[in-house]
Amino acid sequence: MGKLTILGGGRWGTALGLHLSKKGFEIIFFDRNSAVVESLRKGKDAYWGMEFAKNPRATNVLDEAIEFSDLIVIALPVQVIRGVLEKPNLRGKVVVSASKGLEVGTSKRVSQIVQELCRDCKTFVLSGPSFAEEVAKGLPCAVVLAGKDLDTLKELRGVFHSETFRVYLSEDTVGVELGGALKNVIAIACGISDGLGFGDNARASLITRGLAEIVRIGSSLGGKKETFYGLSGLGDLVLTSTSSKSRNRTFGFLLGQGLSVEEAEARIGQVVEGKETVKAVKKLTEELKIYAPISWAVYQVVVENIPPEQVARDLLLRPPQREFEYL
Repeated sequence: MGKLTILGGGRWGTALGLHLSKKGFEIIFFDRNSAVVESLRKGKDAYWGMEFAKNPRATNVLDEAIEFSDLIVIALPVQVIRGVLEKPNLRGKVVVSASKGLEVGTSKRVSQIVQELCRDCKTFVLSGPSFAEEVAKGLPCAVVLAGKDLDTLKELRGVFHSETFRVYLSEDTVGVELGGALKNVIAIACGISDGLGFGDNARASLITRGLAEIVRIGSSLGGKKETFYGLSGLGDLVLTSTSSKSRNRTFGFLLGQGLSVEEAEARIGQVVEGKETVKAVKKLTEELKIYAPISWAVYQVVVENIPPEQVARDLLLRPPQREFEYL
């Protein structure tokens, strides 16, 4: 696997490309943005001005990117993935999803979308607490790589793993994907709380009860409970819910400060995955009758445009619950 294709020249795709170029891989990027493609062709990323160790190729012709390598890394916004992958021939490819979220309408995980479009692909998932800028700079982080084919999984670990990018393995694709998707919704809730000035105690409570909610939803959908206490669950949840670098937390913070959804999105200027994922979560939890009060509260603010102050008050006035459901 000396060559690989990265679908998406955004911050995360670029960060992975910078990391992998240091390891000597030949890379081609696919992106629809001509300015991003041109910047990548010059050997520099479009976000931090960093140079690639090995100049990548870049194209806005999807077939060219797909034909370049048998290893495809997806770093696209979740809601566009189906549209991008519908037409190209992916038969026999190894596909690694590095995107976090659920598809609105179907509530499917990315690996499910890929398998639906290409049953002959080997599909894997990369997730965990990993801000793009820090990965691009080579700062230390740890992530999880999940999949069912153990031989290929171990081979892929060799592709991604380095001294500063530690890769742990898991067979729980469902849990790893759901942890990465669901934490974005809780991070929005934490941002709203911070924007309302509720303080550190409230944020800690939301993270803890949010994790319980993630476990409840994720295990109901087939993920292993222990996965949600690992890097792709708790690790990513803590990072995304507490840092000002987090798009989802920042989006929530701006909503808590009184901005509209449209104003908050415009201020951030990037895709906020949790904004869409919460729609899929609402649909799933209602269909499966899963108790998810924090996610529902985020849905009320983001989709139904109910004032954050009112939603927060309703959330706080709920009858007290048992901390652990088995008591």
